[in-house]
Amino acid sequence: IGESAWCMTDKVEKLPYNINAISKSFDITKPQPQLYVTPDFAYLSEVLEEFANTMALRTGGLSGITKLIQSDTLGTIEMSTGLQISGVFTEVIEWEGRPIYIQTKGKTALSYRDKELVGHGIDNHSSGFGSPVGKLKGINLAIEDMSPRDLKAYKIYEAEKVTLEFEGNIVVEGEIITGSRNLQGEIIIISFKNCTVTHGETILFQPDWGIFDMAVGKKVVSAFSGPADANSFDLITHIPSSKTIKSKKTVSRSELEALYHSVRNFRNDIDTNLSLSNIFHEIKLNHAHDWLLPLEIAEILSKNADNELMQEVLIYLEKLKENRPELLNLINNGLELIFEKEMV
Repeated sequence: IGESAWCMTDKVEKLPYNINAISKSFDITKPQPQLYVTPDFAYLSEVLEEFANTMALRTGGLSGITKLIQSDTLGTIEMSTGLQISGVFTEVIEWEGRPIYIQTKGKTALSYRDKELVGHGIDNHSSGFGSPVGKLKGINLAIEDMSPRDLKAYKIYEAEKVTLEFEGNIVVEGEIITGSRNLQGEIIIISFKNCTVTHGETILFQPDWGIFDMAVGKKVVSAFSGPADANSFDLITHIPSSKTIKSKKTVSRSELEALYHSVRNFRNDIDTNLSLSNIFHEIKLNHAHDWLLPLEIAEILSKNADNELMQEVLIYLEKLKENRPELLNLINNGLELIFEKEMV
């Protein structure tokens, strides 16, 4: 409340709002040192769109995948075909600044347009998922853009044993079982049996691991937190990788909260063992730093016509303002509201 009023004074610098505001740092524990001003909501939306265009959600690519890996939480990447891979990403192999192979660990689901694909839920991909990303080496036409004639020419069709060498030296060798297409007719998944996937001397997938489902996409267009299809994962009992650090409650804090509870009961005409006078004297004795509860007591007293206790509370608040100038506006605003109600 105090900071909101403070921002409107001449003591706070007013600056034109633009995307550079994101690089301006300040101490969050202190009043705002500047206030950014926008001429209208249309301009605000324009700046926010400019910022959104820098986010992994829209840029995808190597940087987006890297952010997901660093987060170590459930996330999703979307390929240029619209295929979405949801899981905890652990590794990316890069080549010339581009991702050429991605890997997840644990339960993974494949989706299209935010709906899980049949046969590609977490039960089918319970031990992680890996796939090449990009184009075939020496071929300008991406697999997703190939016509049936192109696919035939490159021997990419069912029951064919094929060796696919991608840019960056990712090699997929196996027998094609089947494929899946999106609504535009583009291939989004190719499934292999007896498949081996390598990167140089490193084996990324071997035949005894089962069926290799290869995601198809010449690039990663988006990366974002959470699953593509919320129904793919048990998000209710999902345990996040990070935990909120909660400070331990002191005895003094617990006692003060109990006093607040008693005042609320008093306000709601619920029986309480303490009178307002007892509560106030307990505050003065053991919680002299608190200012809000005396204000609440003053508000109740303004309706109960206990002038003697009211004067005692007001004197206490005046001394608080003298000793703690930072509370001046907060206490004055509270008293102003109390006496405005009284006049009405």
